[in-house]
Amino acid sequence: MLQVIGKKFKNQRGFTLIELLAVIVILGIIAAIAVPSIGNVINDSRQKAEVAEALQIIDATKLLVANNNETNASQTYAKTDLDTYLDHVKDANFTVKVDYNSTSGKYTYSIKGHDADKVLKSDDDGTTYKFEQDLIDWQNSH
Repeated sequence: MLQVIGKKFKNQRGFTLIELLAVIVILGIIAAIAVPSIGNVINDSRQKAEVAEALQIIDATKLLVANNNETNASQTYAKTDLDTYLDHVKDANFTVKVDYNSTSGKYTYSIKGHDADKVLKSDDDGTTYKFEQDLIDWQNSH
């Protein structure tokens, strides 16, 4: 029995250099395809997170306006005004503008100076307000 097993081990051969090179080339091709794809996934996730954060900031502003019973008022709020309503917001250089339309009785919310400006492909330098609906439309299309 041991002689049969010993002969089988003696007759076994390893991989040839060509086979090993073929495997390495195939792994290289797979890596060349996968790495850019992973980069795109990471970039898309970052953009979605920035838009979601901007919408979270606008939602916090809605809570502030509702809690303070600020009716018929157009206001501008900074991060310091919203700290009570926000948690773990990385961007601190934004302002949120709340406009009240006395005809319709509705509020319009917009944000500027936030990282979401870059995501919405704006040509400005973060000085133009981005409306809540623009953020929602972008989020729904991606």
